Amino acid sequence: MLDELAAVITRHGSDMWSDTAVPRQRLVTLDEAEAPLDLLYEPMICFVVQGSKSSVAGERSWTAGRGQVFLNSLVLPVTATFEEVPYRSAVMRLDGGRLAELLLELEPEPDGTDHPALPGQGPVPTGPVTTPMTPEIIDAVTRWVRLLDTPQDIRALAGRFEMEILYRLLGTALGPILRHYTLADSPAARIRTAARWICARFAEPLTVDEIAATAHMSTASLHRNFKAATGMSPLRFQKHLRLQEARRLLLADDTTAALVAEKVGYVSATQFNREYRRTYGLPPGQDTARLRDRLTDTGTRVV
Repeated sequence: MLDELAAVITRHGSDMWSDTAVPRQRLVTLDEAEAPLDLLYEPMICFVVQGSKSSVAGERSWTAGRGQVFLNSLVLPVTATFEEVPYRSAVMRLDGGRLAELLLELEPEPDGTDHPALPGQGPVPTGPVTTPMTPEIIDAVTRWVRLLDTPQDIRALAGRFEMEILYRLLGTALGPILRHYTLADSPAARIRTAARWICARFAEPLTVDEIAATAHMSTASLHRNFKAATGMSPLRFQKHLRLQEARRLLLADDTTAALVAEKVGYVSATQFNREYRRTYGLPPGQDTARLRDRLTDTGTRVV
């Protein structure tokens, strides 16, 4: 079943990351090994069909390989490495509205117990989580991706297949996270709010008190929950975003490290150079030259 799904992804994946005509669907195809990539994960569900990819966020790390589902429920800057290639995956952007609509349809049983698709209450994991795909999930994802073979069916069936996939996932270890994703006032939702707020203002001088106020949490609760979810403190999260954007600007534009440092919010160019080197192993100019040489040699794209 996984081989069939991998073949469909290969047929329709025109680039390393390919957004498709199916709403909230992206295909990932990679045939040759890449150096570690800086990525900004959005809330998503990733179905790994072939190969494997490891991701690092602060002090947290995880690997998702063939036949596994990876759920990320918040905006998260990571360093990703494709450990095994060829790599194929299908990605579903997480839509809280559709998930809430599904949960409303799953009424309790006559005796008051939860619907069988909904796992019982218990500790809710934070941050990224992986779990094996069941045959039912593989089948549903295959039909969802194969809509690309019959574009005339996308409008009528894409939403139905998406809801079926979410329904199947509710019965897995990802179920508690998906259920809490729709709760507006849960600690997880407040951390998502804080992460989005930092992303929108990462170049500005921010304080932990400001971030905590935005999330309606105490500073101690914010720090504890934020680190559990992202693997880093809020201010380290901000620094990671700054350095990722600085690296992107240096690679894309004919500019200087000093100008980029100022653009992403650094007051001191010396501090920028020191933190950049600590993160990427080389000073900004040397790291950019290395990346450009690699692009010239391989013709691949760094994201």
